[in-house]
Amino acid sequence: MLSRLKALVPAPLVGAYHYLLARAAQFAYGDPSKELVVIGVTGTNGKTTTAYFLAKALEATGAKTGCTTTAVMKIADKEWLNKTKMTMPGRFFLQKTLRQMVQAGCTYAVIETSSQGLVQHRHVGIHYHIGVFTNLTPEHIEAHGGFENYKKAKRILFEHVKTAVINADSEFGEYYAATPGLEKIEWYGIGEGKGLRAKNVDMRADGSDFTVDGAVMHLALPGEYNISNALAALATCRSLGLDLEKPMEALSRVSRVPGRFERVEAGQPWTVIVDYAPEPESFRRLYEALALIPKTRTIHVLGSCGGGRDVARRPVLGRMAAERADIVIVTNEDPYDDDPRTIIDQVADGAVAGGKKDGQNLFRILDRKEAIFKAMALARPGDLVVLTGKGCEPWICLSNGRKMPWDEVKAATEAIHAALP
Repeated sequence: MLSRLKALVPAPLVGAYHYLLARAAQFAYGDPSKELVVIGVTGTNGKTTTAYFLAKALEATGAKTGCTTTAVMKIADKEWLNKTKMTMPGRFFLQKTLRQMVQAGCTYAVIETSSQGLVQHRHVGIHYHIGVFTNLTPEHIEAHGGFENYKKAKRILFEHVKTAVINADSEFGEYYAATPGLEKIEWYGIGEGKGLRAKNVDMRADGSDFTVDGAVMHLALPGEYNISNALAALATCRSLGLDLEKPMEALSRVSRVPGRFERVEAGQPWTVIVDYAPEPESFRRLYEALALIPKTRTIHVLGSCGGGRDVARRPVLGRMAAERADIVIVTNEDPYDDDPRTIIDQVADGAVAGGKKDGQNLFRILDRKEAIFKAMALARPGDLVVLTGKGCEPWICLSNGRKMPWDEVKAATEAIHAALP
């Protein structure tokens, strides 16, 4: 109901509302970003991990650093989970957090900057210095009215900076590099090419080894996409004129980003991974990393978001899971005002198209906790259970603005304990 009421408000009025709120917040908190070096990280995938990596890398140089991400908030040495369920929280939150960073003595502020946040003017009043581009794939297309609008929305960030750090491996890198007003571009990528490059890559289930500028680096988080995320952080440090030795050492010590390829260990003889992965490209990248893990079977618990968001991807996710996992369990994610049963059926229908059969290797379970318990009950020694769609999000968003507290890792741990003899 709430989403339908919002849809009735003319877009210019909504835009004006968000713009005025942003300016009011800037004034109320004394324009704190003027006292910080602000770095915005945008792209479809990898924003959270890149921003977190970057905060850790900058901190290693001796400078206090803050960051705001979908998963984690950080001010100097204090870190906590983002409980707003928003990448760029509005209503004065960002400006208040930036002021707290200044008060804590931070030099740098790293802000995960979403396309929707940019369109809603949540960047207004924030003095960005550097924009970081990770990659671009179709997501939130319905919300933006098409891929071109989505692509242009990301470009807003680069219209407000003089320096850009850009993924040279992305086909859209040149598009953002051509943004008028940019004075400096730092490129990065994997293998041969321009900019800061990762070479001699050795990927394993427990992470990766590769060389950067002739130095060997170890990354504890597996997958090529995490190498790219680390490179984005290091290239940003380079754009600031910083030596990369200490940032590289710091990134090698990062063994966990909440809700991002997070292992759940509760004494079980099978592997459990919790990952946010809400859309097809993140699915593909996740499964590339999962392929490195020895396993007998894969059991995948997934759903898809409601609220009118990317309806077309629902059967795609189901089919991708069906083609990659031995058992697929489709459950609730964040239905908002949509009928959760309808969402589940649309995802499951994709799994059926991918060859799965209801009651045999495909299960439709409305209650997410019950679905996770089912997965752990089915798991055998040597299996892999992967839970996607929620990561470390603290809520399941229901109709009429209601929220149900949620903790994916806790639910998985309880389910493991229940399944163990």
